[in-house]
Amino acid sequence: MNTDQLNHYKSKLAFETDSWDVYEALSRNDPVVVVDGRSAEAFAREHIPGAMNLPHREIDAASTETLDRSKLYVCYCDGIGCNASTKTALKLLTLGFQVRELLGGLDWWKRDGYATEGTLQQAGTAVTCGC
Repeated sequence: MNTDQLNHYKSKLAFETDSWDVYEALSRNDPVVVVDGRSAEAFAREHIPGAMNLPHREIDAASTETLDRSKLYVCYCDGIGCNASTKTALKLLTLGFQVRELLGGLDWWKRDGYATEGTLQQAGTAVTCGC
């Protein structure tokens, strides 16, 4: 077995997650907060149900002071052509939060058949949680 490769895949799973895993975590009411790092306008158009909008450009100690650091923050943006999720995760991590990045962002969330909220909401499998 190649230990470098093994460590690579372990690290990848520690830093990233997918739509199914997020959906399952929300359904179990795990201590997960879904964070949309896009602008308020993009968030209003469409977002993952229960997500909070925290534009990456506005993240600092003051904007996050009331957030619970014991929870896992799953960061997302539009999809693979957008890096707002990476910027959001990086900023939250440097402020002491546990983070993961949602692979494929909102695009893959919808592709996997999950519902969205907002003015351009799409039907799909609903998130059933207390979020």
